[in-house]
Amino acid sequence: MKFSDFDPAAWKENGKFYDTCLIPFTGLQGTESPVETAAALERLRDFMDIVEIPFRGRIVTYPALQYMGAGYKGLINELCHKVKSSGFQYAVVLTVDVNLSGHEIIESDLVLALPNIEVPQGGRLNTIVGDRIQEMWQK
Repeated sequence: MKFSDFDPAAWKENGKFYDTCLIPFTGLQGTESPVETAAALERLRDFMDIVEIPFRGRIVTYPALQYMGAGYKGLINELCHKVKSSGFQYAVVLTVDVNLSGHEIIESDLVLALPNIEVPQGGRLNTIVGDRIQEMWQK
């Protein structure tokens, strides 16, 4: 669910069931044309659907970090740390166009960077992503 889908009463009653925060990262440079920007956001949205839809009752999607600049890895790490300090057990960073790893984003519990996900011949991205999330929860 999106962070904005909760009203205060619903969050108070059901918030304990949502233990995972999804942090989308677009990685825009600021030099993209409007068409390129829209395409990047559409790619991110499509990848987010792979996580949000099957895990709807457990994951809360926070607003996306849109722009990349000096210190962006530190900002992502800080955000992961803060959401976990505020009650989420897991922080998952998701990106489509940026080559990020868990070695760089050490405060996250999982980094889903599409450039780093290898889908074997005949494999499905949905299955690979779902398996990685399940593995994170089982640790």
